[in-house]
Amino acid sequence: MGGGRKPDCRAAAATALARVINAGEALDAPLADALGQVEPRDQGLLKELCYGTLRHYHRLDGIVARYLDKPLKRRDTDIHVLLLIGLHQLFALRIPDHAALSTCVEACRHLGKPWATRLVNGVLRRCLREADSLESELSEAQRLSHPNWLLSALQQSWPDHWQQLVEANNQHPPMCLRINRRHETRDGYLQRLRGAGIEAESCVLADTGIRLASPVDVSALPGFEDGHVSVQDEAAQLSAGLLDPQPGERTLDACAAPGGKACHLLETQPALAELVAMDSDPSRLARVEDNLARLQLPAALVCGDASAPPAELGQACFDRILVDAPCSGSGVIRRHPDIKLLRREEDIAALADQQLEILEGLWPLLKPGGRLLYVTCSVLPAENAELLAAFLQRRSEATPLALPVDWGIPAGPGRQLLSSATGCDGLYYALLQKAA
Repeated sequence: MGGGRKPDCRAAAATALARVINAGEALDAPLADALGQVEPRDQGLLKELCYGTLRHYHRLDGIVARYLDKPLKRRDTDIHVLLLIGLHQLFALRIPDHAALSTCVEACRHLGKPWATRLVNGVLRRCLREADSLESELSEAQRLSHPNWLLSALQQSWPDHWQQLVEANNQHPPMCLRINRRHETRDGYLQRLRGAGIEAESCVLADTGIRLASPVDVSALPGFEDGHVSVQDEAAQLSAGLLDPQPGERTLDACAAPGGKACHLLETQPALAELVAMDSDPSRLARVEDNLARLQLPAALVCGDASAPPAELGQACFDRILVDAPCSGSGVIRRHPDIKLLRREEDIAALADQQLEILEGLWPLLKPGGRLLYVTCSVLPAENAELLAAFLQRRSEATPLALPVDWGIPAGPGRQLLSSATGCDGLYYALLQKAA
């Protein structure tokens, strides 16, 4: 930032998004840095500028390209992003036009690039004047704010549902809670929320789920610090019931971070002999430990690669295994809109290879007669139904079990939940049993 001045909200957002675009960073770290630089009163707006601009990036980028004689240089990505932020302010936020223009022009100075003030002012004013024709030359993918490859993949995979997926990807996600039944009932917690002035309703699919009418800070949730409730999407809350661990069993959550599903398993079945939570990233494993501590739940933590599990876990020693496999995240784009920029078409095959390696690595750890639940937050068949078909072809002792539910869409040996604007995230579930 130029001049030694404290960065304003737009300049901080532009700097954060430039890191996503130029360095390929996930938004989390750049956004955390940006939040630490602005005034607390501006943090909500900063988040909206970052998330909103990423959600609509391809549309905004297509519009801005019409007004630039040539692309800006890589070192000026922050100015390019500032133009997108300005458009997002003008057309999606309740910010007066003059304020949207003046704040973006001023942000150029905060970025140490006063030369860009005329460019930013000129482009944004032209967009205002020509608002009715801005989208006339955009491609379908640009109008729908998706990369070409992803839109094509959704259309091919879900010809009857792709519009629903696109709409959901461009929406603000709902905030859902998981109540801890060791403390109280869902109806009881709904009453506590109403008493705190927080509007909410029960989720349809998850019997522990509550959906808030509007997001709130966790500090406003009654009993949060005491472990009475956790933040978790409705779709993710279905894992514990589908795996259905029994008293006295040993259970492995093989890709556990940040720990929501592991904690839910322990809340659901406190009489487990042991729950082992494993993750390959020590820093992410620390988040599992933090969640367990807040909820006062016991688990053994192991840092290890699920495709080559540590020898200490032993062979054929787990009754149940949960595999929440690394994936494209195509079912949770509304929560992580940076996926639209960071994922590439060629990533999907590489992820499928990794997922198959994880299944092969974990299968020997499952006892005869044991059950493995395969989960992804993807809506792409290559990571789900097609991947499991390849695994089942290799493993004759693996049998898919029908899930005892009527939600979602049958997809290979499992069921696919599709993200929707008014519903849950897009997750895939399949349950496998090893021959006794």
